[in-house]
Amino acid sequence: MKFVVDSGSTKADWLLFNNKQHLGVYNTLGLNPEVLNTNVLVERILANEEIANLRTSLKEIYFYGSGCSTVHSKKVMQDALVHVFENAEFFEILEDTYAAVYATCHDLQPGIVCINGTGSNCSFFNGKEVEQAVNSLGYLAMDDCSGVDFGRRLIRAYYFNVMPADLKHEFEISYNLDADYIKKNFYKEPNPNAYLASFLPFLIAHKNHSFLQKMITESFQFFIDYYIKQYANHADVPIHFIGSTAFLLQEEFESILSKNHLKAGVFYQKPLEGLIELHQK
Repeated sequence: MKFVVDSGSTKADWLLFNNKQHLGVYNTLGLNPEVLNTNVLVERILANEEIANLRTSLKEIYFYGSGCSTVHSKKVMQDALVHVFENAEFFEILEDTYAAVYATCHDLQPGIVCINGTGSNCSFFNGKEVEQAVNSLGYLAMDDCSGVDFGRRLIRAYYFNVMPADLKHEFEISYNLDADYIKKNFYKEPNPNAYLASFLPFLIAHKNHSFLQKMITESFQFFIDYYIKQYANHADVPIHFIGSTAFLLQEEFESILSKNHLKAGVFYQKPLEGLIELHQK
């Protein structure tokens, strides 16, 4: 049996296969080795009792995950997987870009593939290989047009007193905005990136407000200018999207792409369907 794992910073989906037969999907909290150490990764995996019961039965693990772009982070992730799946004979660990590419670039056709979920990324698939124009520095410096980005923008708008009064009132009802509580989540708790992304549902729920429409447009236009347009052929290939942020803002994204004379491709909240098809083959 084998597990195919698609992991973001917030949650991870575990696809179980027996040969080419897809048996089901399990879930854990997100497994990002850039922000979590090996012990926490192991703890999160074993927190799912069904996965824990399968730990000696698995022979292959294919892991596509956020934060798995460097040698160090891949080793942290592999150490955790080896600890849990002690009888596994094969491990493949790739950044989540590959899960997005395999899910969206049907029949391996070239395209630009964007991940806009808790974090963000943008790659070009030439039909054979993934090309990266911008190396992500993570949520502190990058992750533009993501849950992290919108969470940061909302908190700053609130604290800089530029959020309109009606929106500010709703924001205060929805979240604990005490400064000490926010700073505790930034500096004392694990996964500060996931905490920032927890503000995304507020933006989605109130996205028709003119203040948030402007915020969405500014964030996505920045993403287009500094990520998508890094690729010389950006106007010639479809631009695909994976992740909750893009999926829930699909209408807005498509409109802004059109204004930039760019071709919208497919939008998936998760790459599960494409991964299932790939690994059945």
